[in-house]
Amino acid sequence: MTEFIRKRAANAKDDILSGVTVALALVPEAVAFAFVAGVDPLVGLYAAFMVGLVTSVFGGRPGMISGATGALAVVMVSLVAEGNTMGADGENLGLYYLFITVIVMGIIQMLAGILKLGKFVRLIPHPVMMGFVNGLAIVIFLSQLGMFKDASGNWFQASQLWVMVALVALTMGIMYGLPKLTKKLPEALIGILVVSAIVIFGKLDVPTVGSFIRDGGGEGLRGGLPQFQLDMFNKVPLNWQTFTFIAPYALILAAIGLIESLMTLNLIDELTETRGNANRECMAQGGANIITGFFGGMGGCAMIGQSLINIKSGGRTRLSGIVAALLLLMFILFAAPYIEQIPIAALVGVMFMVVIGTFAWSSFRILNKIPLSDVIVLVAVSSLTVIFDLAIAVIAGVIISALVFSWENAKRIRARKRMKEDGTKVYEIWGPLFFGSIIAFNEKFDVKNDPDKVEVDFIESRVSDHSAIEAIFNLVHKYEEAGKQIKLTHLSEDCKVLLYKSSPKFREVIVEAIDDPRYYLAEDPEAFTKGLAEYKL
Repeated sequence: MTEFIRKRAANAKDDILSGVTVALALVPEAVAFAFVAGVDPLVGLYAAFMVGLVTSVFGGRPGMISGATGALAVVMVSLVAEGNTMGADGENLGLYYLFITVIVMGIIQMLAGILKLGKFVRLIPHPVMMGFVNGLAIVIFLSQLGMFKDASGNWFQASQLWVMVALVALTMGIMYGLPKLTKKLPEALIGILVVSAIVIFGKLDVPTVGSFIRDGGGEGLRGGLPQFQLDMFNKVPLNWQTFTFIAPYALILAAIGLIESLMTLNLIDELTETRGNANRECMAQGGANIITGFFGGMGGCAMIGQSLINIKSGGRTRLSGIVAALLLLMFILFAAPYIEQIPIAALVGVMFMVVIGTFAWSSFRILNKIPLSDVIVLVAVSSLTVIFDLAIAVIAGVIISALVFSWENAKRIRARKRMKEDGTKVYEIWGPLFFGSIIAFNEKFDVKNDPDKVEVDFIESRVSDHSAIEAIFNLVHKYEEAGKQIKLTHLSEDCKVLLYKSSPKFREVIVEAIDDPRYYLAEDPEAFTKGLAEYKL
């Protein structure tokens, strides 16, 4: 009992310390991602607090950190910008449209959890994952270039531009070099503190968080508890036009949030050699975004970088995420005036380091070592992420990979031919029989010149779908029309049941044997259940 308490205390200590580290690193990233989305930094901080707290308590992966992310921010920027143009009398309503969209996004994510769709993340191939992180890194990099421009959209003048570049480089240099000296200090926070001190005490004329907010028409940060946003229902008309406007954004954000969260969950599963609950995480992410939308946050999902920081710092339980979220709230309540003094250059430097850490540089090294089809998928997903968004890119990548897989398997169908002593011609089918291999399967048979007796042996083949069933049916029909006898051997039980249902004549064609294969199609769940029971017996 004493040993158990000692271990729990040690774990609690690691979780608390890692939570503090994560909270310190969350501040600059939450503010920076809010800038990417084009909203008040406080909106990003609220999202990081609320999403982080709810998912830490109710999520399916202890130790995973959630908050405002760049993947969602790059989609939100167009939503906010377009929403600002829809207000009457020039009133900017983009933020209110964002809150309602985040609520709808959360509802979609909860439905995904209820329908148990989380397991489908396992269908995402590795080239798609590499393309996703590469495209995301490029998008975040491009979004930061706007920080080198003034309110009119023009690049800074030479002197101001060089000062900005120098401060960005200094931030990046600190974040790169500090971990080589010590890993006990959060490099992002130290970089921001050093650069902020240089700007404040050196009285440098460079953009800060406060000036950025004021240039955008804001009044500065006002730290306080999140407020229930009743105004959004008064400002935004709840009609069909509003629904058609926010629905595509909500679907895209929901898909991006779940994909990034579940991919992060899988990564942490591998690192900790434990198993998270994908469907529970979908529910938690959805609930967190619903709450965040009602209380003025920009929405969020799992954060790959912060989750890795937490795991490497010793965080393993829900306590680490809870500590990080609550400490972040303390920063919001009591440190808002100090956040306004942070120079934009420091945040850009942090984001550039996020880009460098996110990009899968190994993809260049393996381009000549992987199949051409995987290279095409990787490049396509990266490009589509930049051109469109993450959801479209990942879906397209999965479709391309599935088509390539089907094409490669379609070429594997073979038919070995031999003659029995009684003159029967035997076709021994090798390879999977499914919709992609049907044409090649049909080309193996010579109905016109075959003898009167033909046997088709499926012992080395698997009948995979309804298209394969239909192909067998048509083959039998062709031989019968030619007045020839055909027998089918070594078909699985479920396949035989389906053929029997399609036509009673198959009882005369199919040969029952004790060594028939026992795999089961999804089309016949009863047969699958029966077969599973027989297997266990």
